[in-house]
Amino acid sequence: MEQVLTERLCAETPGEIVVFAIGMRINRLWKVWRWLPVLMEMPPMLREQEADPSIGLLSVRPVFGLRNIGVLQHWQSAEHLHAYAHQAGGTHLAAWKRFNEKIGTSGDVGIWHETYVVPAGHSESVYVNMPAYGLGVAGTLHAAKGARASARKRLAATRL
Repeated sequence: MEQVLTERLCAETPGEIVVFAIGMRINRLWKVWRWLPVLMEMPPMLREQEADPSIGLLSVRPVFGLRNIGVLQHWQSAEHLHAYAHQAGGTHLAAWKRFNEKIGTSGDVGIWHETYVVPAGHSESVYVNMPAYGLGVAGTLHAAKGARASARKRLAATRL
C-alpha cells in the first residue's frame, strides 16, 4: 500500500508536461466478447511502458467509471508520447490494428484519447492526506506553504 503523506503538499514539474488520457467505453454491455479483448489490450502496454523508463512516461493512474475504463498518464513531452505510440513492433500499434480489424466502427465499444500539452508554469496541484499522485509522481513534491500556499501563488511561482 502506498504511504499516505499527512501534510499539505503540491507538485512542481521541471518543464513542459503532457497529460494523456486514454480509455475505452463499453457501449453494448452484453457483448462481452467484443469489449473484453479491447480491455485486455491495456495491461501489456502498461507493462511495456513500465519496463523502459527511457520512453518518457512519468506517471500512470487507472480511471474507472460505469462504462468507461481508462488511464491518466503524464509524459515528458508530446514527442515521447508520439514515439511510443508509433514504435515499430510495439504493443500499441498491434493493439490499434486489432481494434480496427475486429471492432472498427461497429459501435460495440469505443476508444478515446485526449492529449494536453501543458507549458512550464501552467499547472498547479495540491494534495492533502494522499500518497504521491499524478503530478506528485511526475514531478517533485513540496510543502504547500509560503509562496506555494495557494493555487494563485503556486501558478505565479512556477512562471518565474
